[in-house]
Amino acid sequence: MLRLRQKGAAVQKMVDTSGFTRIRRVAPIATETHGGRAKCLQRLIRLDLPVPQTVALSFDTVHRIAAGGMPNIEALLKTFGERPLVSVRPSSEVADWGGPGAILNIGMNDARHADLTASHGKKAANALYLRFVQSFAINVARLDPEMFENGKKGDALAAALKAYEDETEDRFPQDPAVQLSEVLRSMARAWEGTSARLLRQAKGAPADAGLGLVVQQMALGVGPGESGAGVIQFIDAATGRAQITGRYMSQTQGRDAVKVKAGAMFLTRDERGPSLEEKCPEVFQVLQDQGDLCRRKLREEMQIEFTLENGVLHILDAVRVQRSSRANVRIAVDLANDEVISREDAVLRVEPHSLTELLHPQLDAQDDRAPFVRGIAASPGAAFGQIVFSSAAAQASAARGEHCIMVRRETTPEDIRGMHAASGVLTERGGITSHAAVIARGLGLPCVVGASDMQLNTKDKTVTTADGSIFREGDIITIDGSTGRAFSGATEMREPALDDAFQSLLGWADAVRDIGIRANADTLAEAHVARNFAAEGIGLCRTEHMFFEDDRLVVMREMIFAKDPTDRAAALDRLLPMQRADFTALFRVMEGQPVCIRLLDPPLHEFLPRDRDGVRELAEALNMPVSDVSRRIADMSEINPMLGLRGVRLGITVPEIYDMQARAIFEATIEASKRGDPVVPEIMIPLVSAKKEVELVKSRVDAVAAAVASENGADFDFRLGVMVETPRAALRAGEIGQNVAFLSFGTNDLTQMTYGLSRDDAGRFMNDYVHKGVFAEDPFHILDTDGVGELLMLGAERGRAAHPDVVLSICGEHGGNPESIAFCRAAGFDYVSCSPYRVPVARLAAAHLALKQPVSS
Repeated sequence: MLRLRQKGAAVQKMVDTSGFTRIRRVAPIATETHGGRAKCLQRLIRLDLPVPQTVALSFDTVHRIAAGGMPNIEALLKTFGERPLVSVRPSSEVADWGGPGAILNIGMNDARHADLTASHGKKAANALYLRFVQSFAINVARLDPEMFENGKKGDALAAALKAYEDETEDRFPQDPAVQLSEVLRSMARAWEGTSARLLRQAKGAPADAGLGLVVQQMALGVGPGESGAGVIQFIDAATGRAQITGRYMSQTQGRDAVKVKAGAMFLTRDERGPSLEEKCPEVFQVLQDQGDLCRRKLREEMQIEFTLENGVLHILDAVRVQRSSRANVRIAVDLANDEVISREDAVLRVEPHSLTELLHPQLDAQDDRAPFVRGIAASPGAAFGQIVFSSAAAQASAARGEHCIMVRRETTPEDIRGMHAASGVLTERGGITSHAAVIARGLGLPCVVGASDMQLNTKDKTVTTADGSIFREGDIITIDGSTGRAFSGATEMREPALDDAFQSLLGWADAVRDIGIRANADTLAEAHVARNFAAEGIGLCRTEHMFFEDDRLVVMREMIFAKDPTDRAAALDRLLPMQRADFTALFRVMEGQPVCIRLLDPPLHEFLPRDRDGVRELAEALNMPVSDVSRRIADMSEINPMLGLRGVRLGITVPEIYDMQARAIFEATIEASKRGDPVVPEIMIPLVSAKKEVELVKSRVDAVAAAVASENGADFDFRLGVMVETPRAALRAGEIGQNVAFLSFGTNDLTQMTYGLSRDDAGRFMNDYVHKGVFAEDPFHILDTDGVGELLMLGAERGRAAHPDVVLSICGEHGGNPESIAFCRAAGFDYVSCSPYRVPVARLAAAHLALKQPVSS
């Protein structure tokens, strides 16, 4: 028969002058001063749950204990009555910061052992005393654990006491006040030790984070009647869906039911064995009721630690259920739908970065293998497959229906088709904004770059790791783009979770955010992803990626090798319908939403082959000698191509290219507008640094628009803008912005030019720079709000001063980072644009900012 603890016990006077506070309904307990566990216990007491009497020690008190001070231990023990048994547990401000392990049965000595032998039986008394001796010896006296893990069942207690006496040359302490003092001192000093401090700092705790301690009267869990301990929670920690989970074990204490499991019983009826629901149905029902009460009143899913002592239920603790990112989304949404919390609170309970776990396959959390190499986590998600060393091999693998990981020293535009075919990409070189990283994020492809501890031999088709292991083409490996690791062999994956809870949460986020979110998308597949993730248009379409298909690449190379404008025009005429079809399809996918198309940006030599076989194939296609082709390629090479003939410079020196692209855009606009909403394309001029560049390109684009409108007898609108990628363009944004509709800051190149850093090579030393404090963060990963940010601010202010209605945005990879969104929102930008798979993260981050930092109108 269940016998709940009687209420209405005599109220004892609260003692605080001695450095401790009895936790009661009105006691001055706060998370900031006593820790989260102490505050949670107070809330449980306010809910009238059967919590054993508990005393809290504040951060300041514990700090003084570590320094050699001690509260009035005799007075503290008296709050629990005569000859109590107590436990001590840590209470840090944030549970994830950890703390020393709990110590139970403080107060056990020879006299109490004799009393408990009489009242509870020798077996129970031995178990209680032995547990304390072992815990005290290992965690307080710091003796060798092996000395206290052996011993026959019959004489384990005697052996432990003798081992303690032999090692310390002193009898095991019998005075409860001495025992408690030593436990408190040990836990306080452990918290302030160097190892513990570094460990919690790695979890985000400040260096001076405080620790509280909770002293609680023991509920024994052993002895006559139904006695034991267990934990219960009411949701699945992996999915967040309603499900009672946990364990209960008779004749035990603490969390043994979870740690040991052997001998533990299930909570609910289960065909695999006995359950608490069958053995103690009344206890089980009370636990369910108390779990529901905690959920409603504490507004959270809690894991409850409980003890039964001769049928009496005690609630020892309740903590927030540890959960996966996908479970956290489900829990927040369900709490809001049940009106336990508001929708705004649900939005704030999910960290934006955590959504990446839901968007991509992830490694099984139970897989603890050591990686064979580490690099930079460039694109989230996990994938496994056979090693391939070329784009052609990746496409061949995909054609056979086989998964593959493309391993390259670094990728180039020629590798795009291989990246589309591969399951993941691993590169020896590169940084967070290298070619491989940027393209992989757009494709939603797992990617690890800058794995400099491996050596790639493309001739032998091998990868050699730092420990001498050799991987060959065809070997199976797994990469984790979320952590920057690569493993030998395949592994189990957790699939993405884009369920109803995910959609609901982002819908609520959209209702409160106040900055637009677009996607960078170059292909139809990426555009579909952008639409599925509710992007508000395309903020950057890089047209160069459309030219790397086999049929187009040949024509593109013919155009590059044209001897005169006539031959060049002939080649461009063949490219025109291909581009027109691309843009028409893109406009139709976006269904009238804005699409910002960047005119051709990279230098033309990037479209030319780099290896001997490629040169021979091109010579055959052009019917030219290999030597002539090689000579032309060499003539077109540049010492620093990223600062050479590219972007608007290409459009001015070879204007026919931009003319063709503009015509394709306008003809696609007319075609797509025939079915569906009118299309208003945005045309972006790349790498601008001078007003005259804009004027020259604008005049030709306007002329093409007029010609297309006249030829088709159709009117259409379009917007012309500039991609601000050079420091000079940011500084001269006032004059550049006069004749354009928008200024879109390309923060990848702007960061590169501001710092004088190659984004493809910075990964080699960036970790050292960040570790030594040269840079606070990798500026290609987190926007440098001081340096690059000042250029953004100047450009925005000067652009708006000259043209108040000019639209401001960023379209670099920084656009998906919550930190960058905060800067852009504060600076008055209209939208940010990022890789399609980062759109959900950006939407949620923008909502967090709107709720936490409202912008005054």
